Amino acid sequence: PAMNRQQLFHAIRAACVIAAVDRVIVVGSQSILGSFDTDQLPPITHLSAEVDLMPDVEDFDLMVELSDLIEGVGGELSPFEELHGFALDGVDLTTSVLPLGWRERLVAISNEFTKDPVTGKQYAGLCLDPADLCVAKLCAGREKDRAFVAALFQAHLVDRAVVWERLQNMPPEHAEVAAAVLAELTGHTR
Repeated sequence: PAMNRQQLFHAIRAACVIAAVDRVIVVGSQSILGSFDTDQLPPITHLSAEVDLMPDVEDFDLMVELSDLIEGVGGELSPFEELHGFALDGVDLTTSVLPLGWRERLVAISNEFTKDPVTGKQYAGLCLDPADLCVAKLCAGREKDRAFVAALFQAHLVDRAVVWERLQNMPPEHAEVAAAVLAELTGHTR
């Protein structure tokens, strides 16, 4: 079953409550729902029933600890997944290969659906910019990731040139992966 925006909002709220943080960063496929609604997207782009969520905290060890907590409560095969039809996948900064400046381009989601209905506390999800998501997907290099990016390019939802530019502007630790991706793209693009 494809995921929708309401489920994304719910995932953001649930992860914030579980981790006791105000904001989580959404990486992975479902972050595309921060920028587009399901009816604008090719079906292949929102098939995953898992949301990759990273607690937005400075301290890396705390981030890992809170990610484990999110996964423990809402992860695969949890009562949460059974009840809601999707799982919360706790991740950290080592999960995705992201281009320089990705934090400044995050798409903020904060609305009535990310508010705690009991306490009224407002939570926020920060979703990857679609082009940054494509960079991360291309660097992950799995077949399903390439198909995801290709579908967004074909639907004209993400500018190929922007993705290309960001791949050439990667942090040093990811430069090698990005160079390999660029070489592959050069071989496969017309």
